[in-house]
Amino acid sequence: MKDKLTLFTKGLLDFMFFAGIATTLLVPFIIRFYGKYNTYFAENVLELSLIFILSGIFAVLIIYELRKMFRTVLADDCFVSENVVSLRKMGTYSFFIAVITCCRMFLYLTPAVLVVILVFVIAGLFSKVLAGVFEKAINYKEENDLTI
Repeated sequence: MKDKLTLFTKGLLDFMFFAGIATTLLVPFIIRFYGKYNTYFAENVLELSLIFILSGIFAVLIIYELRKMFRTVLADDCFVSENVVSLRKMGTYSFFIAVITCCRMFLYLTPAVLVVILVFVIAGLFSKVLAGVFEKAINYKEENDLTI
């Protein structure tokens, strides 16, 4: 039986995946609604919708890859080449989110936009480095398996 933290994390990833899809699909409606309270959103519905939908798609893809990786955790077989591929994809998706968010700076610059860009650049770098670490671990594991 898996521990409670593992099961909670799996449930959270599943929730985030489906909630992310729903939220991404509803972005234009959410922006229009919020535009009633914030003129910036009301004046830039199309541009913000495009930015947030594209970012949402890449965020959902990151969660999709995390869910794939989590299946290997549940199977007690983390060091597999599929996880290296997933980590590389997550790094690329993170960089795309950072670039897409840079486009928002031309509409309206806030400290939050800069923080989001920084977070996703760091996440992208971390994912790419971690992919290399996993690849080395897989090589060591395969060499060790051949030795035995």
